[in-house]
Amino acid sequence: MGRFDRYLLSQLMLVFGFFALVLVGVYWVNRAVILIDQFMGAGSSGLLVLQLTLLTLPTLIKLVLPIAAFLAVLQVCTRLYSESELVVVQATGFSGFRLARPVLAFGCVAGLLIGVLAHVLVPVSMARLNDKEAALADAASARLLVPGTFQHPVAGVTVYVRDVDADGVIRGLMLSDRRDAGQAVTYTAEQALLLRDEDGPKLVMMDGMAQTLDLQTDQLSITRFSDFTFSIGGLIATPTERRLDPRQVSTPALLAASQELQDSTRRDTAWLRREAHMRFAESTLTPALCVMGFSALLLGTFSRFGLWRQIAFSILLVVLVKLFDNAAADMAKSAPSAWPVIYAPSLLAAAISVLLLWLGGGRLHALSLAFRRRSAR
Repeated sequence: MGRFDRYLLSQLMLVFGFFALVLVGVYWVNRAVILIDQFMGAGSSGLLVLQLTLLTLPTLIKLVLPIAAFLAVLQVCTRLYSESELVVVQATGFSGFRLARPVLAFGCVAGLLIGVLAHVLVPVSMARLNDKEAALADAASARLLVPGTFQHPVAGVTVYVRDVDADGVIRGLMLSDRRDAGQAVTYTAEQALLLRDEDGPKLVMMDGMAQTLDLQTDQLSITRFSDFTFSIGGLIATPTERRLDPRQVSTPALLAASQELQDSTRRDTAWLRREAHMRFAESTLTPALCVMGFSALLLGTFSRFGLWRQIAFSILLVVLVKLFDNAAADMAKSAPSAWPVIYAPSLLAAAISVLLLWLGGGRLHALSLAFRRRSAR
């Protein structure tokens, strides 16, 4: 790698790090405020909520890295143009394709970072996030059973607990359910246990009775029971155990698409493999977008107003490619066996880059000739 390549690559990486830090900070603070308002207001542990916000970072970073890489290319190349560095380098014999080499290397570095996030960090963080949300669900369930206080988790429901032993056994439980407009049910039990299964948290009451009052006829019926199970999943906002999220599955497992994985995710082989190829496509698209943005800037001629036309043109190209990328993703989602279409946006961006570099090379050559004549004077 030549001296100019190292210089341009170092400038791109420096600005890329700045934009990535700013964008990740903005996105993460916004996400953290939402989580803090949602869970801290409900009494969850501050440390648990902090861990939850940190586990969202890999997904946020993967989202903003392509944006930061493209902005870095625009900012650095605009500065090089305004200071005539690109013209000077072109005057030494550098073609447009030669100038794009460090930009391509930078895009590959950014794509590699996105690949590490997509294939390694995001699946791990999503798996941990699922565990933390389950812990928050358990904590939310436990907050219904505060000894010595009346709790009102939802309108029409009142829960009172006399005491809770160290081993989790509830002593003296009263639960009043008036959500049904036609009747009111009051459960009392000497002992109870809070359990969690696949359908959500449940309250198992032992040695108690249920008093049902018909509000229309004022008739009271009493049912005694030795044990009774009451589902409290509707009393708290807890995520129930559903299918396995494919985002927390490793890429090799998605490509293998075993029958066990298909059963746990409720997806077929074609869908799982499409999800894996989506991760590869995220890494390949970023280098193509970086080079395409750089090649669009090479179309500019000298102007005291700068490169705003070329910048607007490069942004328009990125928007069009991303629209095509979304359309390709939707097409692959509706027909998972057509997963090769996922790589079409990367090929389109690469083709546009080659065309623009070829067109921009002639303009840079004209600029270099003008620069040489001005230097000779």
